[in-house]
Amino acid sequence: MNANLNADLLIVGITQLATPRGAGAKFGAQMREIVVLEKAAIAISGDRISWVGSAAEWPGTASRTIDLGGCAVIPGLVDPHTHAVWAGDRLGDFDARTSGVSYEQILASGGGIWSTIRATTSASDDALVSLAEQRVWSLVRSGATVVEIKSGYGFTVANELRMLEVIRRLALRLPIRIVPTLLIHIPPNDTREREAYVEQVRSELIPEVVRRGLAQAVDIFIEKEAWNTTEAESVLICALEHGLRVKVHAEQFHSVGGVELALRLGALSVDHLEACTARQYAVFRNAQTIATVLPGVSLHLGIPKAPGRQLIDAGAAVAVGTDLNPGSSPLFAISAALGLAVRLNGLTAAEALVAGTANAAQALGMSDAARVEAGMPADFAVLQSSDWRDLIYCMGMNPVRETWCKGQRIVPEQSRRERDDG
Repeated sequence: MNANLNADLLIVGITQLATPRGAGAKFGAQMREIVVLEKAAIAISGDRISWVGSAAEWPGTASRTIDLGGCAVIPGLVDPHTHAVWAGDRLGDFDARTSGVSYEQILASGGGIWSTIRATTSASDDALVSLAEQRVWSLVRSGATVVEIKSGYGFTVANELRMLEVIRRLALRLPIRIVPTLLIHIPPNDTREREAYVEQVRSELIPEVVRRGLAQAVDIFIEKEAWNTTEAESVLICALEHGLRVKVHAEQFHSVGGVELALRLGALSVDHLEACTARQYAVFRNAQTIATVLPGVSLHLGIPKAPGRQLIDAGAAVAVGTDLNPGSSPLFAISAALGLAVRLNGLTAAEALVAGTANAAQALGMSDAARVEAGMPADFAVLQSSDWRDLIYCMGMNPVRETWCKGQRIVPEQSRRERDDG
């Protein structure tokens, strides 16, 4: 062991350090295990972890030491599926649903996503940034250090580009990593316009997104009330040809072949899966495509839950996201999403931690996130409790005491003025 290690910061007083195992591991279908290190310490140099191990075995010196006083630590959580940029609300839709009107009926009548598109396109850029910033801070307070944000409430080419520019502005304001995704959300109401819309996405929107560097992936909503698999394949192939990765919203209300298309095209992830059928479970076996479940949707809409347990047992790598959005999942805490995944989708606590860290990072195409090990960014969450399982167990309270990103404690967060003043 090297006895000459020097670190900027040594974190001690860690009762349990729980993290997905395997330095540099290629996380895939069989990734469901974690390592729990008792009485641990973390050394940080610059913005990266330089050493992890038992506190009693720390072999070097540190310029500064922080004692957490007996708390558990987990990797910074990854939320791989959000729609955090929107204006307006969906309280009227909520009242309608609780009175027996279905989500699909609300959408068909011009409510739902259409109402959010109208409100979002009417809001100023500054208002959208301000609203989204508050929402993302809620995720950060729940332990998130990586958050994906989709467009999709712009509809027109100009407004989709505008949404992605807002996401870029947001990324510059926040201390965590924001991953932007172009979402082709919903087709025109007039079926005659669908073909022209798809062509515009292919010939104008995707090339301009690439030219400006506004997104890392393209997602599309495949559903009876949205896009069919033929239309989706055309869009996704265009994205791949332009060097973007692809993702898919699929099997939320009906099984319409979105899973098979996503895996055939090598998608990063296929998300929702509430209507995924038993015959589809096996197609995930040993696939690099992640099955992302969104338990907040099942809770909020009262629809069937995604078969997380069955997918894992069939060999899928499962991730969990909040699907933070105004219509189907107003869930502002990734820690709560993980707890719901255990209760609703059948994951174990250890599988939920992997689903919110290593597998969620893979669903975004990231290899440098969501593990506490030497060489990784110093992104982690300190829990209120001495036992890491309280992350999953607690309901109605925030189990996270502190969130650290790039070696800096960002929660409890400073005001923007204090951060700017340094």
